[in-house]
Amino acid sequence: MIKTVKLEEAVGTKLAHDITEIRPGEFKGPAFRKGHTVCQEDICRMQRLGKNHLYVIDLEADEIHENEAAAILADALAGEGVVWENNPREGKINLYAGRDGLLQVSTQSLAAFNLVDEVMCATLHSHTLVKTGELIGATRAIPLIMKRAIIERAAAIARQNRGVLTVRPLRRARAGLIITGNEVYHGLIQDRFAPVLSSKIQSLGSEMAALAFAPDDAETITRAILSHLEQGCDLLLLRGGMSVDPDDVTRHAIHRAGATEIHYGSAVLPGAMFLVAYLGEVPLLGVPACALHHPVTTLDLVLPRILAGERIGKLELALLGHGGLCRDCQECAYPACPFGKGA
Repeated sequence: MIKTVKLEEAVGTKLAHDITEIRPGEFKGPAFRKGHTVCQEDICRMQRLGKNHLYVIDLEADEIHENEAAAILADALAGEGVVWENNPREGKINLYAGRDGLLQVSTQSLAAFNLVDEVMCATLHSHTLVKTGELIGATRAIPLIMKRAIIERAAAIARQNRGVLTVRPLRRARAGLIITGNEVYHGLIQDRFAPVLSSKIQSLGSEMAALAFAPDDAETITRAILSHLEQGCDLLLLRGGMSVDPDDVTRHAIHRAGATEIHYGSAVLPGAMFLVAYLGEVPLLGVPACALHHPVTTLDLVLPRILAGERIGKLELALLGHGGLCRDCQECAYPACPFGKGA
């Protein structure tokens, strides 16, 4: 509840509004902000500002001030790798990445949270790569005074999955690359994929630990896969043999190597012929030719998620379809664009 009190009786109360100070040619702004607890030392200054009465907050037992409410909400929303500063202003608190990594947002929990009256939370898109200290979300208790039960209900929803926002660190992978194709293996053309794929791996903090070339022969490709595993590679990329030509045998080689789940095809353009398979816990990524000609393809959408510990399967590849169409802009602005943001 908000009530009016005489200035001399306001000590210990909280202001229900900002008090503005104007010094001509010098300053115009809040001398005291909404929510400020009035102390004895404030009285003389407020008198000089022409205040004889104040609107103050008189909370009932079941009510809560917006700033206290915002702190409760921020604490509930913030999962692992997310930090927030406990200095709410007008019921709003920002949430920041507490480390470098991949932002993951529980979109269902976020929607359920925002369905609660008088609270809100806005975030960056899930699966966004973020740096320490980067703004990733904000929450606000909308009215000045709220019922405590509303805040408790919203906070309980946010805490169901240990927070709505998390930042997952990317592991440092030892990647192995296998370039397939008779034309490259026999020296008829020069490979251009290794530098491109190595750069993508290194930009995410991993290393390209092994490189092999193989002809269009399933047995040879299988041996290269097993050799990379023996060398300690925990992530494999295979380039070539992803289409439907008779010589494209990479998928067959992956199966021969012992992969138990193979997902071929993604709902993304460019990158429809992308492949994900697993040998135990080791991901195998089949990279189609478009990765050479387009700066961003399915690989760029999936690789950070794999390095953050997510296991990509058929459902994840299917969900990429919403927002999975690249506009092929003359100047690529990714990731500051809609591509890959719908999943």
